Amino acid sequence: MKPIQLISPVDGRVYAERMPLSRDAAEAAVARAKAAQKGWAARPLEERIALVKAGVKILNDMKDVVVEELAWQMGRPTRFGGEYGGVNARTDYMSEIAAESLAPKVIEDSNAFRRYLAREPVGVVFIVAPWNYPYLTTINTLVPALIAGNTVILKHASQTLLVGERLAEAFHAGGVPQDVFQNVVLDHATTEHLIGAKSFGFVNFTGSVGGGAAIERAAAGTFTGLGLELGGKDPGYVRADANLDAAVDTLMDGAMYNAGQCCCGIERIYVHESLYDAFVEKAVAWVKGLTLGNPFDAATTIGPMANARFAKVVRDQIAEAVAMGAKPMIDPSHFPANDGGAYLAPQILTNVNHKMRVMMEESFGPVVGIMKVKDDAEAIALMNDSPYGLTASIWTQDYDTAAAIGAQIETGTIFMNRADYLDPALCWTGCKDTGRGTSLSYLGFLSLTRPKSYHLKKV
Repeated sequence: MKPIQLISPVDGRVYAERMPLSRDAAEAAVARAKAAQKGWAARPLEERIALVKAGVKILNDMKDVVVEELAWQMGRPTRFGGEYGGVNARTDYMSEIAAESLAPKVIEDSNAFRRYLAREPVGVVFIVAPWNYPYLTTINTLVPALIAGNTVILKHASQTLLVGERLAEAFHAGGVPQDVFQNVVLDHATTEHLIGAKSFGFVNFTGSVGGGAAIERAAAGTFTGLGLELGGKDPGYVRADANLDAAVDTLMDGAMYNAGQCCCGIERIYVHESLYDAFVEKAVAWVKGLTLGNPFDAATTIGPMANARFAKVVRDQIAEAVAMGAKPMIDPSHFPANDGGAYLAPQILTNVNHKMRVMMEESFGPVVGIMKVKDDAEAIALMNDSPYGLTASIWTQDYDTAAAIGAQIETGTIFMNRADYLDPALCWTGCKDTGRGTSLSYLGFLSLTRPKSYHLKKV
């Protein structure tokens, strides 16, 4: 068995390495989680919430070390801090709605019958977390799963090995028992074995389409509940009545923040012909205002991609598009740190079409294609011409117009005049190759519990 290595994108060195658990050790971890689950679920809901919130508070106290580790692990500039805004907001909201979301729904309570629908935990929840927002994506499932009375086993991505350790450290210090929340290091074979052995009541996976398909194959025939968030190719549409400056600022930030490594980042933009030239001009100026460099430099606004091989995918997509007639609007020499490795100059492409991979396949990097459209119908057709469906951003002055267009778009979330955002009160979901399942909102609790009907009669 080989160690799992974390190669830092900052300087290419091995930043951390861990040995994966053997199959026997992994099965023992699952057994401990199963043994601990009923006792954890028997605790009062208020106590579970308090222990979870205590763990998140301790995680907040780790901010300085967490921010530094994130920069080393996946390249995010330290100036942007950690992911604490979202971590705290999601924890607070799911805690606030827990009692109502998990309460029995009473159908009848009379002298003759008591009939109601209850929710009970699914048992052991397995989280397979990604590296791009390693704390946020884990919290989305970890917090409601624990609150609902489940135990949790977390397997983090190799690119962010230390994140799971920090989460476990914080939650254990806050009072969550060690067997209730376990961080483990697993290879793919052991991961698939555990899923196939019916080890879990629910599996939440965030990652690639191929990874999601592997999870589904491993779970085939087990009837295990799955939540699969498999990325996207999220569009923005700028209508003729849009606020141009706001659209440029938000959409370009959505395309370039975190070096474009956002599940719901903007990867393609459609602009009404009346605003197209002005939008492109302003977008180019916006991107030229970025500073590519070492994430520990206070001036850096865009750091390296998490791995040189991820950057190669984006470079190949750009080169192929240019060979097919796309026009690159940014001279890479404007960004001296562009090194052919993990440090990648951001790019805007015009004269693009849907025959190009950069407009159809997930890029997950700092590149965006911009196309001119004549009307809503053309924009809708282009937005739907994608294997993915996570979010779509519509820029207009009218709620009703945005809703009417949104109703025609095959996606999980419709934004109006914002992008690349997750509201914990709204369901995080997708369609098509983006996957299936729900997280956050009251529906997030429904995914992590099972219904049980009670039909009680007096005689």
